[in-house]
Amino acid sequence: MPDFPWDVLAPYAVIAKRYPDGFIDLSQGTPVDQTPKFIQEALAAASNSPSYPLTAGSEKLISAIRDWSVKNLKVSGDFDVLPTIGSKELVALLPTLLQSKKVLYPKVAYPTYLVGALMAGAEAIAVDASADDWSAADLAWINSPSNPTGEVLTDDQVLQVINWSRKNNAVVASDECYLSFSSNAKSILELAKGDNTGLLAVHSLSKSSNMAGYRAAFIVGDPKLIDQIRQIRKHAGLMVASPVQAAMIVALSDNAHVAEQVNRYSNRRNILSSALNNAGFTIEHSKAGLYIWCAKGENCFKTVDWFASRGILVTPGSFYGDDNFVRVALTATDENINKASERIKS
Repeated sequence: MPDFPWDVLAPYAVIAKRYPDGFIDLSQGTPVDQTPKFIQEALAAASNSPSYPLTAGSEKLISAIRDWSVKNLKVSGDFDVLPTIGSKELVALLPTLLQSKKVLYPKVAYPTYLVGALMAGAEAIAVDASADDWSAADLAWINSPSNPTGEVLTDDQVLQVINWSRKNNAVVASDECYLSFSSNAKSILELAKGDNTGLLAVHSLSKSSNMAGYRAAFIVGDPKLIDQIRQIRKHAGLMVASPVQAAMIVALSDNAHVAEQVNRYSNRRNILSSALNNAGFTIEHSKAGLYIWCAKGENCFKTVDWFASRGILVTPGSFYGDDNFVRVALTATDENINKASERIKS
């Protein structure tokens, strides 16, 4: 296993916390805005939960996820759904659950794709976005909009991936947790046009509904795959808590609060992007998701140190496979985003 990456940031956090005007954390991407009140109330109302929850989810939750998927993902054809305890545990466990022997994942990517393959004892290969160049494998990950870059795959790129899946009889897991934060990203299930064989879409309420502390996520897609995953999770006792399921039901029934959060992050992106451009940074992609992917033409740790000297902690691109860029999270209060902007300009 690789070292846990966040431990490497500790010395830079010490530097940043010495800044006289206060520490601003733009590294991990932990939501800071309040969980909507109606979601909190649903959680509290379901707090008397003496019985074990179902791994498959309650009938009401299954129905809510299905309805949300048809409306927001435009999925059609035969599909199934399954709640998970946040999306990270699913990403880490999926190669094990599917007994994968060879896993493909993006060259610049969330590190848990690689970690999940290593946990399963699978061969892990980093690949470019063009699936025309991919080798045969059991499982491939795609991520659009991307963490860390904010890149959105084109329809043609996703269709290439679907064709690769059909040709190789392979599973494609599409991590779409940031789909709400893009106006032009499409779910792999929309582009599949009703044939969901071998396809899984991974979604989370952590960022769109500010429910990271609830550990609330789900997968949608191929019924046979989801049944296989469900059966193993039953044996392992992997169940979303009943109060969290209740909170998920109401969150999935309301898109207005998601639109409000999307607008908050859009405003924060505009403020930080302007400051970074004025400071001479190069920004790539970063039109979707919750991060700005930028560089100063130097090693990423030198850039991390530059931010730390201004009381700001950001993430080195080496965590994601690129030594030249840093990831700047938009998950800070409006006040701290404005403060960070002024420090970057200075």
